Amino acid sequence: MAVSDTLIGTLFDGRYTVVRKLGAGGMANVYLAEDQELGRRVAIKILNERHANDDQFVERFRREAKNAAALSHPNIVSIYDRGEAEGTYYIAMEYLDGRSLKELIVARGPAPFTVAVEYARQILSALRFAHRHGIVHRDIKPHNVLVDAEGRVKVTDFGIARAGTSQMTEAGSIVGTAQYLSPEQARGTNVDQRSDVYSLGIVLYELLTGTVPFNGDTPVEIAMKHLSTLPEAPSVKRPDIPRDLDLIVMRALAKDPDDRYQSAEEMDADLERFLRGAAVSPVTEEAATQILRLPAGDQPYAATAATMIAPPSRRTAIAPPPPPVYYDLDEPIHRRPVWPWLAALFFVVVAAIGGYLLYAQISNKLDSNKPVAVGNYLNIEETLARQKIKGDGFAPVVDKHFSRRTQAGLVFKQVPDAGTRLAKGSPVHIWISTGLPKVLVPPLVDRNQDQVVAQLTKLGLKVKTRPVPNPKPAGTVTAQDPPAGTKVPTNSVVTINVAKGPTPVSVPSVASLPLDQAASQLEALGFHVSTTFVESTEPANTVIHQSPDAGQSAGKGSTVTLTVSKGPSTSTVPDVSSQDTGSATSTLASSGFRWKFVYEDVADPSLDGTVLSQTPEAGTQAKPGTTVTLTVGRASQTDTTTSTDTTTVPTP
Repeated sequence: MAVSDTLIGTLFDGRYTVVRKLGAGGMANVYLAEDQELGRRVAIKILNERHANDDQFVERFRREAKNAAALSHPNIVSIYDRGEAEGTYYIAMEYLDGRSLKELIVARGPAPFTVAVEYARQILSALRFAHRHGIVHRDIKPHNVLVDAEGRVKVTDFGIARAGTSQMTEAGSIVGTAQYLSPEQARGTNVDQRSDVYSLGIVLYELLTGTVPFNGDTPVEIAMKHLSTLPEAPSVKRPDIPRDLDLIVMRALAKDPDDRYQSAEEMDADLERFLRGAAVSPVTEEAATQILRLPAGDQPYAATAATMIAPPSRRTAIAPPPPPVYYDLDEPIHRRPVWPWLAALFFVVVAAIGGYLLYAQISNKLDSNKPVAVGNYLNIEETLARQKIKGDGFAPVVDKHFSRRTQAGLVFKQVPDAGTRLAKGSPVHIWISTGLPKVLVPPLVDRNQDQVVAQLTKLGLKVKTRPVPNPKPAGTVTAQDPPAGTKVPTNSVVTINVAKGPTPVSVPSVASLPLDQAASQLEALGFHVSTTFVESTEPANTVIHQSPDAGQSAGKGSTVTLTVSKGPSTSTVPDVSSQDTGSATSTLASSGFRWKFVYEDVADPSLDGTVLSQTPEAGTQAKPGTTVTLTVGRASQTDTTTSTDTTTVPTP
């Protein structure tokens, strides 16, 4: 089957109703679908038909499902299912109602500092989790980062991820997207978690400036720039970017992996320091302010640290000589001593300077102690609020807390209030909103619907219920989204699938049937069978009672209990006297008895082999399996005597 838009409206793999196409790539197409079993929306990634027979692409596709399925984290797209159907391979994953980070950058341009940093920290959280599990993503780019309406970020597409360090070549070609490659990826050498840090540095650069640091006409040209060109600092393209944010990005983009952040945790720590207004780490300060050289064997940068940092030298213009003074030689010169005048002038100048300095010092002291009105810093971003507080002459004190009314990243409270007059240098306390308070989604599966709704409502969450066919008892929660353990803001919607219960089926009558036949008939209708054996006059293994009764309705998968006869406890001993031994033993066997022969010599030849008597007597009650002693006649030429020879024959 061709993987195309003809899929829309069809039932894929007998389970997923395809709703619409979400996107297309070089390897696979992604569709929005409804999971008919669990009643939830999923994104299905289906390998293109032209790649379905390519072992390399199939292996990469399987690797994506395997790697992502092993990572359960709030910032990583969850994998629900994977398989092969209709001539190709697919992955069913979590559907996030949002847009890719690339789409947001193209549509909105550079992001506010706090938003860019928050997105980067969420991506770092996903990378930290993957790295701890030994998986390097190797293709971090805005196209593989999804953002929902609440600002929650999720990383996807682990198609070229590998466990541990690995070569970045497949069939002799470089793997990854050129604009976001690390230098070691561009070189085709071993990569580790620091390559993901470099790629994230490119993403953060693009978030802050709206452009990537390196571009070109061909992937090879871009790869060469990753190897040999120093990126411009983000503030060159966006002058209002703070210096500390410049330093963080420049360290992440170091050519040598040893000069970069060594882990996602280390970079996240610097971003956290930036958000609370603290300085970046000394290591970052040092690493980012020098030009990093390429590893041994590659050409170094043409520029050096001195030429990049020091401003170009300028020649100092030489002042022209003073104009010459001409004297009239014919006029007599009357000279007076000048030193008294010079001394007086000196004292006047010194006094004037001293007076000015004293005046300035006193004025500055008075100005510093003069109260100044506090500005209004509400509903602005943290960075701008800090700048305004410092510009007004105060010391900012920042705290962060959730707010039900103010957007995350903005000031929602200040102390003292605007207009209050304070001495310069006094602290001004501001509170930054972290958004709505977040709660932990509890485990809900296999619990009763009413209990679940009550608990979620108490937590401040909204509930969306989807009834689904399921053999579990009606009202039982069979699935939930988001999964248990996820932190979500209050007022978020939690979707639960609730079982409709088993489909009722009429119970047939199986009384008086043999157990095997009754069980087969019930199991064919989807029932489970439970048996209880009792003593009865009915033949053994005969059904004598059933529950539920015939004609009642019960759900598929429910249990029908059968009461089964063990057989009668006693039987009537049949009369076999005067019968030959063959007939007598056949009669006893059919009645469930054993027998034993005792021979007695008889004079009448007609009694030879005939049962003369039996014990127990005919008509008495005895348990099945009881041995009946048969006295059998045996012809003899001598006087009639009773032989002591006996023969016991078990019941067949």
